[in-house]
Amino acid sequence: MHDISQVGPAAEVLDVLQVPAFLCRQTDLLLACGRSGKPVNVKKGQWMAPEDMGNVRDKIASTGNRKVLFCERGTSFGYRNLVVDMRSLPTMRAQGQPVVYDAGHSVQKPGGLGHASGGDRGMILHLAKAAVACGVDGIFLECHEDPDRALSDGPNSFPIGEVPRLLDTLLAIHAAAHS
Repeated sequence: MHDISQVGPAAEVLDVLQVPAFLCRQTDLLLACGRSGKPVNVKKGQWMAPEDMGNVRDKIASTGNRKVLFCERGTSFGYRNLVVDMRSLPTMRAQGQPVVYDAGHSVQKPGGLGHASGGDRGMILHLAKAAVACGVDGIFLECHEDPDRALSDGPNSFPIGEVPRLLDTLLAIHAAAHS
């Protein structure tokens, strides 16, 4: 969701609404998403401490909707680089909300190609494994049959043909870490 006018039509056809990181503190948007009654996945802003996501949850919950997911996608450290502090995952989870890890956007390098965002898809598997070991409730991931030809998010998209192997690996880690 980028604007409150999108919430109603989107809620008619989607199972989950998503608020992007750059809009995660926009009260009107959060309230509109909450009023939809749909689960709301809110990406933590790159400038926010994980502890601050409680304020986001509380805004949505003020509408009576308690179906809020927190999503980690990294923090800006310097120019053109996002870094995930894995401590943020259990910190957000301790606030009582499910936590989703955005494995694709966390390897994004905003403006990294000079004219567009770049990324390092080779790190997706490593970071997703670490996030699952930390106890996340879900993984968010852009996939494409040929990421180098994708029109959007190609450098941080995962090859769709490799998704079954990725899921098998992540499920094995989850079972080992949480048995």
